Amino acid sequence: MIATTPKSTCSLEEFLALPDDGVDRELIRGEIREYGMTYRNRSHARTEARVVHLLESWLEKQSQERGAVLSGESGFRLQSEPATIVGIDVAYISAETVSRLGDEAKLVDLPPVLAVEILSPSNDVESIHEKIRLYLESGVKLVWIVDPEFRTVVVHQSGAQPTMFNAEQEITAEPFLPGFRARVVKFFEI
Repeated sequence: MIATTPKSTCSLEEFLALPDDGVDRELIRGEIREYGMTYRNRSHARTEARVVHLLESWLEKQSQERGAVLSGESGFRLQSEPATIVGIDVAYISAETVSRLGDEAKLVDLPPVLAVEILSPSNDVESIHEKIRLYLESGVKLVWIVDPEFRTVVVHQSGAQPTMFNAEQEITAEPFLPGFRARVVKFFEI
């Protein structure tokens, strides 16, 4: 369930000053969205772990530094005015972005190369579509919408039609993650 605060807009500073009380919050175009106390179901958590494993395995095979994989609702500021801050299930950030982050940074101020959202039963179509639009508008190169129930991955890229991959197919991430290849079933193995 998504609840919005009665306040019409919220600044970045106000948002960052909110208590760390276990409530999942995002700031979408200056509007606070609260998701309550969110506990990921086992399917979501396992799928997130598998996606991270596949991306980390790809990253370790690269001959040059390629960036970093972040997970667990990592905070990204997608735009400044109005402020938009989201938590992304899994993200891959470039080496350049890694080099610009300070050790104490609360948020990543540049868009990731890849944003992965893993669907949960509580997700609604409207909020997922809004996130896809936000990601692409902010410069995210690839957005993967991973559905553990139907064992599919839908790939979104700016200027292209979405492409769905089922468990029997192989997904790539060229040219953004050079050499990344994985059978979609690997996202969902136990």
